[in-house]
Amino acid sequence: MNLNPRWLLLLLSISAEVWSVPIDRNGGKQEAVHIEEENQEENVDTGLYYDRYLREVIEVLETDPHFREKLQTANTEDIKNGRLSKELDLVGHHVRTRLDELKRQEVSRLRMLLKAKLDSTNTQSLQMDHASLLKQFEHLDPHNQNTFEAKDLELLISTATKDLENYDAERHEEFKRYEMLKEHERREYLKSLDQEKREKEEKRMQELKEKHRQHPKVNVPGSVAQLREVWEETDGLDPQEFNPKTFFKLHVYNLTAVMDTLEKVYDPKNEEDDMMEMEEERLRMREHVMKNVDINKDRLVSLEEFLKSTERKEFNNVKEWETLDDTKPVYTEAELQRFEAELRDKEEELKRRADTLRQEQELLKERGKALEAQRREYQQAVLEMSQRQKDQQAAEGQPPTGPNGELQFHQDAQKLEDQEAKAPAEQEADGQNNLPAEPPQNLPLHT
Repeated sequence: MNLNPRWLLLLLSISAEVWSVPIDRNGGKQEAVHIEEENQEENVDTGLYYDRYLREVIEVLETDPHFREKLQTANTEDIKNGRLSKELDLVGHHVRTRLDELKRQEVSRLRMLLKAKLDSTNTQSLQMDHASLLKQFEHLDPHNQNTFEAKDLELLISTATKDLENYDAERHEEFKRYEMLKEHERREYLKSLDQEKREKEEKRMQELKEKHRQHPKVNVPGSVAQLREVWEETDGLDPQEFNPKTFFKLHVYNLTAVMDTLEKVYDPKNEEDDMMEMEEERLRMREHVMKNVDINKDRLVSLEEFLKSTERKEFNNVKEWETLDDTKPVYTEAELQRFEAELRDKEEELKRRADTLRQEQELLKERGKALEAQRREYQQAVLEMSQRQKDQQAAEGQPPTGPNGELQFHQDAQKLEDQEAKAPAEQEADGQNNLPAEPPQNLPLHT
């Protein structure tokens, strides 16, 4: 049975298969054909943070003939209370090996998420206790992180069932906050305009709202008029030959086709159409159908339940479906005021944090300036000390030294050394020049 996993028990909705009787467009019926639903569900997301892990586990289990047979014959209670998980011990070795690998990958993914969370909060943990941390995730057994056991399947099914049951309520709450934020921003925007511009903008907004209201009629989902519409426009069949049983088998009661009529109301190209409202409208329609069709409230739609729903007087309801434009706002004025007060508190908190950050930034700048001034003073002190040392050495007749105590020789000192080196040679030359000259040969000798 091809059912949307967001509002059905996912394990059954993905793995179940049906015998569908396709309708020949030329008027004749084809033979019964065995249809696999795996490809049809491939692109549907449950919205669960462990959606991929859940799907991969189911796909692996479906490859085992024994487990697949047990799954087809099991009822909802058998799945919810964990009886089906005991069949895990009888599946093939290759299935268990693949399940073990999937669990190790999921544990590794969760460890990475936890580490990223700890790093983002600047929490230092030298010895991380993964077992205790993984207890935050209810869809697996944290005490056994290497193998996939019956306990893991039981936890996965029970957690998915619980989370999916709460999913619609959470979506409604998110949409309410979205609508309140949109109204808050609208009012704040109008306040920022002068009187003339505000009146013009209010008129434009009202015109857009009225334009959105002028959409084609939408039949009540699940009613005979709505099913006939799908039968004729989507399936291209003769409306005079409409048959609820054939319709169910043809679509496997796929609510995607049942709610395609919303395209008449919402167009992403139109400014007046809000796609978030379209998704809320889908959710409302889905809940309406399930309320009237799911008799035993097991979140599954069987052929018997569907046929019984066609016997209700609501099935022949010819009224038009009341869209969000026709119903009361999803919030009250008091709720909006509380929401705006919450926004103001958050804005004040953000302002306080921003002020604190600015003060810390200014403090860092001042510290930087002080450190720069100290650095310059230190450099100046080093230069002055070096100069005093040079002056002292010059006064004592010692050769000057550098900043590290090394000797420094200047050009005058070099000249002095050169002169000292030349002095002995010059003295020897002068001595030779001062010797008496030889007397003349012809001078008379004195006695």
